Amino acid sequence: MKLYYFIPILVLFIVLFIQRRNQHALIARRIIQNRKTEEKARMELLAKKFIDKECLLYSFDGHQYEGTVKEVDGGAALIEKDGKEEAINLDFIVRIREYPRDKKGKKKSVVLD
Repeated sequence: MKLYYFIPILVLFIVLFIQRRNQHALIARRIIQNRKTEEKARMELLAKKFIDKECLLYSFDGHQYEGTVKEVDGGAALIEKDGKEEAINLDFIVRIREYPRDKKGKKKSVVLD
């Protein structure tokens, strides 16, 4: 086969890769612009209910954060796991839930959702 058959296909893959990478940045920018201060305060208030509980936090782009919520203030949550702390912006969090446990109270080893 000739090389000039593969060049348009290669260019197409490069363009699709660049668009995919920029899509997350556009979604994040829209979320920040669309959030009202009332909605931010509501999410912060709800997140405060999970303080000192082991939780799973889900972001809009599919990332999942796990750990104990230590503090919620100023639109951010401080999460601790294995002695290490991490601050997460609540603008990007779409779901917070306590870590699932079985009937005996032990943490489930596999969480599927």
